[in-house]
Amino acid sequence: MARPVVKGAAYVLVHAPEMVMHYGTTCSSEREVNPNSEFLKKVPNYLRTFEETVKYAPNQAYIGNILPDELNNIPRPWYKNLMEDAKADGKIGEIVPQDELYGVMKICDAFDLVMLEKEFSDSVKEKLAKKAYFSEQELAKIKDGYDASEIEKKLEEGAEPLYFNNKVVGCVKSAHATDKNLTAHIMVENTVTKATGVLAAKNLAYKNNISADSIEYIIECSEEACGDMNQRGGGNFAKAIGEVAGFVSATGSDTRGFCAAPTHALIIAAALVESGVFKSVAVVAGGATAKLGMNSRDHVNKDVPILEDCLGAFAVLVTEDDGVSPVLRTDIVGRHTVGTGSSPQAVMESIITKPLDKNGLKITDIDKYSVEMQNPEITEPAGAGDVPLANYKMIAALGAKRGDIERTAMPSFIKEHGMPGFAPTQGHIPSGVPFVGAGREMIMDGKISNAMIVGKGSLFLGRMTNLFDGVSIVMEKNEGKVEETGAVSKEEIKGMVAEAMKEFAAFLLNRE
Repeated sequence: MARPVVKGAAYVLVHAPEMVMHYGTTCSSEREVNPNSEFLKKVPNYLRTFEETVKYAPNQAYIGNILPDELNNIPRPWYKNLMEDAKADGKIGEIVPQDELYGVMKICDAFDLVMLEKEFSDSVKEKLAKKAYFSEQELAKIKDGYDASEIEKKLEEGAEPLYFNNKVVGCVKSAHATDKNLTAHIMVENTVTKATGVLAAKNLAYKNNISADSIEYIIECSEEACGDMNQRGGGNFAKAIGEVAGFVSATGSDTRGFCAAPTHALIIAAALVESGVFKSVAVVAGGATAKLGMNSRDHVNKDVPILEDCLGAFAVLVTEDDGVSPVLRTDIVGRHTVGTGSSPQAVMESIITKPLDKNGLKITDIDKYSVEMQNPEITEPAGAGDVPLANYKMIAALGAKRGDIERTAMPSFIKEHGMPGFAPTQGHIPSGVPFVGAGREMIMDGKISNAMIVGKGSLFLGRMTNLFDGVSIVMEKNEGKVEETGAVSKEEIKGMVAEAMKEFAAFLLNRE
């Protein structure tokens, strides 16, 4: 069997401030209930510019320009201590402005549902042409655009507006006259998930010098689901993204598990590669418009910029062993079972200590734990505290309880084996996978030997169960290709049989 390795990773943030106001659940719900609320009046004053978003240190960590640990050297609040030399182009990804997103949405528009105004359309096509990963054929899908009057007419008929710089520059139409699952609003959500997933997939191939047609399978693992009145979430985002990203040799499917889905997908990808079913599997997830500005009310009330202004997306490629890339240890997998229970200790034991115990490892044998990596500057104003730190405290406490570390060593353990939170609160995005790219780099540079990727999910959100979810897998240094032992070729078998027959014949002759 082939050992699965992480061949590459890519991370994309799309700055979408006006989508916060019109498609984020907090603001859009408020507009329905209380359209003249003081909160909505204040929101525009708390939205960041694209430049401020690029210079925000956690965002730089997300796209790979700095390592997460480097955030410890930047004074907080990070939104006041911006990185002046920051760039939108990242080592393993990029930060994309809102207007470019609309252009990519049009490139992804398979049923002519996205309309862009003529002048805007020309402008965004020119901007996207500067990206090396878009072909002329793909850019041609943006077309020539529409007159403002045509867009206005569609808005009157129920289309959803696309704003840029406080001006309507396009719209998204409904995909069916009566199907509530294909309304204009839902088509915005679905198209954004597809478009951001495409940006991540494109970056994966481009940033890692990977041939798009070498990928054989795609697993899409966002929190969105696309379908119609007869099957609400049948999919398939994976193939839809693969089609635009140029993954022509791939098939694929969608995997859902709330926040834990990306780690589930990573384990599935590793298993598919190790079994030999597919040689290369891309794990991809697009962003969720509903999560934009989720905590914006608390941010505004605490006089903090609305930091949930970015759609998050990522892509990870798992392939057969290349002798260099970090290995995914399918024999060190943690799982929160149905019978585990929902206490924080029970959850952590099931996904962290049990797989370590099974393999004779101590908590200190894992160099870095990537848990729920939400940026604390987003969650603290909302009263949720520092989520990564809370997780690390629990892991350290378990380590002390087991005797792996002294209780007095817990703070140093947290600093050494943890990291500051840096991921956007895009639901599925923060849990474990944001560190795969940085962790891969650190392992290959010899800074660490391994990392545990931990995904956790809150299943009660769907009102089907009160259970939590969680899985984990270890990524470790590649010691070079392991030659298969015990495998015998047909020629070797023939030789052994011949030798045995010769020895038996000699035995018979000697008897005579």
